[in-house]
Amino acid sequence: MSLQSTAFAIQRFLFPMLEEEIGPLSDNEQRFVRVVELAHPEQFMSPHAWLHIGRKPEDRLPIAKAFIAKAVWNFPNTRTLLDYLKHSSTLCRLCGWETRSQIPSESTFSRAFAAFAQYHLPEKIHAAMIQENLGDTLVGHHSRDATAIPVREKPASKPVFTPELKTPRKRGRPANGQPVEPREPRRLELQPTRSLKENLADLPILCDHGTKRSSQGYKDSWVGYKLHLDVIDGDIPVSAILTFASVHDSQVAIPLAQMSAQRVTGLYDLMDSAYDAKEIHAFSRQQGHVPIIDPNPRGGEKIPLAPARAQRFKQRSSSERVNSQLKDNFGALFVRVRGAAKVMCHLMFGVLACAALQILQRLPG
Repeated sequence: MSLQSTAFAIQRFLFPMLEEEIGPLSDNEQRFVRVVELAHPEQFMSPHAWLHIGRKPEDRLPIAKAFIAKAVWNFPNTRTLLDYLKHSSTLCRLCGWETRSQIPSESTFSRAFAAFAQYHLPEKIHAAMIQENLGDTLVGHHSRDATAIPVREKPASKPVFTPELKTPRKRGRPANGQPVEPREPRRLELQPTRSLKENLADLPILCDHGTKRSSQGYKDSWVGYKLHLDVIDGDIPVSAILTFASVHDSQVAIPLAQMSAQRVTGLYDLMDSAYDAKEIHAFSRQQGHVPIIDPNPRGGEKIPLAPARAQRFKQRSSSERVNSQLKDNFGALFVRVRGAAKVMCHLMFGVLACAALQILQRLPG
């Protein structure tokens, strides 16, 4: 079924049928139904099915839908979600429980969430949804940016530096006839030659201290992670990568581009001055894209973009809008879990909900 047909079926048939069965739907309940119908989480539940060994666990599909509802309602924690489920018979039935007594305990939700994080459930649902609905669409712009994700977690301890383990290197130019010591290639030089899986494995995901200069020139510091996004026209996030907070934005540009290329076909790559590196320019052109990157003066005189490019560069604000949407409306401000896998799972339920609603919103009419 095409995207247009899905949206038509939801509006003209599914909503009237649900309202006849369980009563009028609120705005948030309609948004939740749209996200679930577009995401099809039931297609990804086979790894969580009962294997007829031991006690039969609670059905994981209603719990997965409940976590989508948590992102749609922007609940700060699971306990608030459970309280709402027990007082809202409509959402309870939309998730798949006929009565409130069937809603599992908070500990069961916690175990299910850990399994979803280990399996990368929301990431897989999001990737499939983007490919299914936008895979054959030519998009104009990829807007790339990163945002801080503060968490309530102790920063990982950094390895202790031992001078004995470092090979001494003479300073200055080598003497005549002496060979020049080869330097280790930088990450940006290696990334174009490696696969997406290899590049992601090279980006450690640990909780640490991050610092970023705001648009007003002030430094903001936090403890946690960074969420890197590729956003296309219509404010739709198509790719997301979580890294440690202190990584430079440019180190994730090429893996993000590789991930997005597997899902959609674009024309322009829009990035701010943090991504102004020759390797990123070259990789964008290698993919058949036009890189439009705000020049980094690096202590010299800043060269402005050409007028046509400067006009296109204004589209990059879509990534900033999505970052703001995720924090204000989809739970990215309320990260109450610990560990990179669980933090990414929590964030991706929000990214999934945001992407689904934006995909349906961009439809004509």
